[in-house]
Amino acid sequence: MADAPPRRARRERKPSKFQRAADGSMTLMEHLADLRSRLLIAVVVILVGTAASLALSKNVIVFLAEPYCASQHAVQETADGLVGCNFNLQSPISHISLYLKISLYMALVGTAPIWLYQLWAFIAPGLHRNERKYAYFFIGIAAPLFLGGAVLAYFVVSHGMQFIMLLSGIGEGMNINLDLEAYINFYVAVMMVFGIGFEFPLIMLMLNVMGLVTAKRMRGWWRIVVLVSFTFTAIFTPTPDPFGMTALAICMLLLYGVALIVATLNDKRKGITDEDQWDDEEASDIGPSDHMTAEATVGASSLDDDDYPGEPERRNRLGRRVEGYDDIT
Repeated sequence: MADAPPRRARRERKPSKFQRAADGSMTLMEHLADLRSRLLIAVVVILVGTAASLALSKNVIVFLAEPYCASQHAVQETADGLVGCNFNLQSPISHISLYLKISLYMALVGTAPIWLYQLWAFIAPGLHRNERKYAYFFIGIAAPLFLGGAVLAYFVVSHGMQFIMLLSGIGEGMNINLDLEAYINFYVAVMMVFGIGFEFPLIMLMLNVMGLVTAKRMRGWWRIVVLVSFTFTAIFTPTPDPFGMTALAICMLLLYGVALIVATLNDKRKGITDEDQWDDEEASDIGPSDHMTAEATVGASSLDDDDYPGEPERRNRLGRRVEGYDDIT
């Protein structure tokens, strides 16, 4: 019987770029080349998204201008009839820069999954498996929270614009001519502030998952959280009306309550109870007094008067010998 032909040895599968980056086998130049390629992909995707968004930029500007156009003070009466929602531009090319800016914002939001993945693929190999799991969780929550803050900002500006326009009725014959670019920048600033405000409870929850803050400590900080929330909204909310400040602060407090519930469940899962934690105003236990008495007795009995002949015996209340003065401590 003829011998069977020898089987071909299986080719060893080469480790992927992620595995090489995770085990530290990649050189510094390879890391830099990987970073360059990922940044290039992210930039190209954003540029393509910006070019594609130019067709919708005008519609987005009209959508953002709707709160101002809907107010009765935006309508101006002329000889030809009523004309409303007139904006000013500072230069002949201001509308071009405005379209490009809106298109860039749309591209950053629309292509976020791609360029965020490129950023994540470069950072993830340096993290442990459980750290990557938590990062997926927090990134998945952070994006909807930010979008929720932006949506709330639109409704806040819609109501706040009515309040702002009421101020134009103070003087007779007073007209408000808004600069379109400044108006869009104002809108974007409000959305950014509301989006960042919605991320604050998520940061506190992240600190709890990392073990830096417990649920009991978060409950003890509720007064500080209320003060910080209203102070943050009062300083960084561009609208002067109290509606926007109150709406953002209430939403931040509600989200903080949800984060507190999740932190409490996380502490129970880890076996951390309130009895295991010291209160901020509770004194720590330094041990029973009998223990200190026993140490003082041992210290006093270890002294021998024969070691100091001819000297008067002078001792403090702990039984220790003092020299030349009374130690009342």
